[in-house]
Amino acid sequence: MIISGRKPCFMGEISVPGDKSISHRSIIFGSLAEGETTIENFLMGEDCLSTINCFREMGVTISVQADSVRIQGVGMRGLKKPEKVLDAGNSGTTIRILSGILACQDFESEIDGDASLRKRPMSRVANPLNQMGADVRCTNVKYPPVKIFPSKDMKGISYHQPTASAQVKSCLLMAGMYSDEMVEVIQPEISRDHTEKMMLHFGIPVKVEEKTVSLCKVAPFYGKPIFVPGDISSAAFYMVAACIAEGSDVLIRNTGLNPTRTGIIDVLREMGGDITIENESVMNEELIGDIRIKGSALHGITIGGDIIPRIIDEIPIIALAATFAKGLTIIRDAEELKVKETDRIEAVCQELSKMGANIIPRDDGMLIEGTGKLIGAAVKTYGDHRMGMMLALAGEFAEGETYIDDVDCINVSNPVYFELLERLKH
Repeated sequence: MIISGRKPCFMGEISVPGDKSISHRSIIFGSLAEGETTIENFLMGEDCLSTINCFREMGVTISVQADSVRIQGVGMRGLKKPEKVLDAGNSGTTIRILSGILACQDFESEIDGDASLRKRPMSRVANPLNQMGADVRCTNVKYPPVKIFPSKDMKGISYHQPTASAQVKSCLLMAGMYSDEMVEVIQPEISRDHTEKMMLHFGIPVKVEEKTVSLCKVAPFYGKPIFVPGDISSAAFYMVAACIAEGSDVLIRNTGLNPTRTGIIDVLREMGGDITIENESVMNEELIGDIRIKGSALHGITIGGDIIPRIIDEIPIIALAATFAKGLTIIRDAEELKVKETDRIEAVCQELSKMGANIIPRDDGMLIEGTGKLIGAAVKTYGDHRMGMMLALAGEFAEGETYIDDVDCINVSNPVYFELLERLKH
């Protein structure tokens, strides 16, 4: 794809596609519930479709129309042995959370993914699951594909997570739903809590006390309607676009404002971003509202510590914001970036450097000296959707033409990314 930079102004209103994390979980809980679950504003991205397809392979009837989904739940013990290897595609959420469910079934299963997913560590869920009595085997040392064999009984566990990870936490909580003993997950920092909120929405008695989340075997639960708020991780790209484009004024409606996800708002505000929240409400335990962003004069800051789990997916676009901010931005404590869809520390620094950014990688983050300008270049996404969206936006602000090798990867989380961007450009 070729993007000709013209430093646009962004004006108008949009609604971004449904939250990816909540969309995944709506399928998972709707499938394990008894009776019907209806989902509105579901994200029809490739990752979430992978989750749908996995549950269809296990006998769950799921119908899709536009952005609405209808699930005929089979209950916690109603899943059937899949006839083939389950395909998680590019989705770490799918393979990790489903592993916790599959470990508790009375049938053998195998789950795999694409080349990128095969580079993402699964031992971080396999090890604690096996401590609980599961039989989960990574066939490629610690990477997918993963074979899961039936286990007789799932024992309780008090697991101290070495790294904050919502996927690992959610995996163990899903296994805990089948255990007669208490399963307790202690987080080093609070990661996104959509699983806990979805459990509460379905009446599952999960207990949350600061950084500790716990539950044990739960009774059958029943289908519920779900509205998926707009994905703030997708909204982040339009937020940064509006912040760094002088004269911009953008309103993003019905966006998820879960406190474990709003680190992007906190960071941009600390950098000087003009951001306000309007029309707040709560739906299926999730806070939603409208986000208004105006063109702002950003400045560099230091980002690290307990905010990192709240912005881990937004760091690539924060790095772009930092290249247009005055002064130095330091990002630290973000080692988790190395095991995302690609090594995002290396990828962000390498590709933005090609465009003239003054950015230096570190073991746990990066240093960015704002230059206020970029130059068009040939850049790579590494098949990473967030790299693709960031580089496409960088191209809009660069002088000359930017050549991006692969933008199809963006469909993983935001199939209408370019359509919404064009709608706002003035």
